[in-house]
Amino acid sequence: MRGRVPLLVGLAIDSFGGGCAGPLLLLFFVRVGDIPLGTAGLLLTVATLFSLAAPAVVGVVIDRVGPRNLVIGAQFAQGLAFAGFFVGRATWLLFLCALVMTTGQRVFWSSIFSLLSDIADEGDRDRWFGLGGMMQAGGFGLGALAAGALLTIPGDEPFLVAMALNAVSFFLAGLLLMRIRASHAKRAADNIGGPAPLLRKDKPFLVLIAANTVLALCTMVMGIGLPVYVTEALPAPKWLVGVLLAAISIVLATGQTLVVRHTEKRRRTNVLILAGVLWAVWGVLMAGLLHIPVWAVVPGLLLATAVFAAADVLHAATSNALAAAVAPVRGHGKYLSYWQYSFTFASVLVPAFFAQLFEVRHEFPWLAISALALVAAGTIYVLDQKLPHATTRRD
Repeated sequence: MRGRVPLLVGLAIDSFGGGCAGPLLLLFFVRVGDIPLGTAGLLLTVATLFSLAAPAVVGVVIDRVGPRNLVIGAQFAQGLAFAGFFVGRATWLLFLCALVMTTGQRVFWSSIFSLLSDIADEGDRDRWFGLGGMMQAGGFGLGALAAGALLTIPGDEPFLVAMALNAVSFFLAGLLLMRIRASHAKRAADNIGGPAPLLRKDKPFLVLIAANTVLALCTMVMGIGLPVYVTEALPAPKWLVGVLLAAISIVLATGQTLVVRHTEKRRRTNVLILAGVLWAVWGVLMAGLLHIPVWAVVPGLLLATAVFAAADVLHAATSNALAAAVAPVRGHGKYLSYWQYSFTFASVLVPAFFAQLFEVRHEFPWLAISALALVAAGTIYVLDQKLPHATTRRD
């Protein structure tokens, strides 16, 4: 931990601000910016689409400038964006701030795992990915509670307070990250790769990105789909949605290093295959809730959520560590930045994936995610036969 505490504290503070302001951002556009809901959603979507190029740009420069500098720059950029939200009201200014915010998010997520990989001592990479994830999940959960408390205050003040808190959290996180010891974030000269496209470098890594896109889709469809499913299709109390999502956050915040401790004798690929199988079971359980007695719906939903949480914590503690291990030494940071496209593509796909299938039949999104999870697990199993054991077992 020596010399690395500022990173962990910075991650927690950053996530606290995100948990506080993120759930309120769309409402901020509507209530404070006086923008119609449909227009506000379109503005945020367009801003997100403009940021899709960020991981590719990061992949070109990360091994030259270092992930630490990119993460710090992303923090300050997002801080400026939320400061702009606080003072701005014009639609063009809010869109510009949204563009800076989403681009900063992409740069952050394309760099942070490379930074965690750099600071980890030999043999501790998985635990550092797990510990970083725990700090982020814990900070986000506390921020979400703060957002709920702010919503009890009438008027525009809660939204302005949330934007201000998030701006301050980003600036504080950036300042803390500047205190990371240089020896914990140095980039060796022989690690620097050229800007050649990943496609020509390592096709198995691209296949791994594709498989992880499906697994990332599994992680995200719960947050998008559960509120709609409970509200529109299930005879279950609506307040249960918040309880279940909070419970998942608690599992992620407390369980990742524990999972690593119990799986570090296993190959990382096997852990991800198990996560895929569990998500397949979860999807079937969710679809089956429409065909069981009313008294069994809530217990069934609790069981399904427990299975989801188990898969989620296995994936969160292992996927990024596997990518860091499989990526070649030369151009290591570039590979990890491209790895983040799996999460980027999943975040773009998940709303349409769930909504379109849900409108056809309420069971279809859950059955589809089950099938896709099995395909991803099978793909990783086949790919595992082609990867050196040294890259997929715990280092």
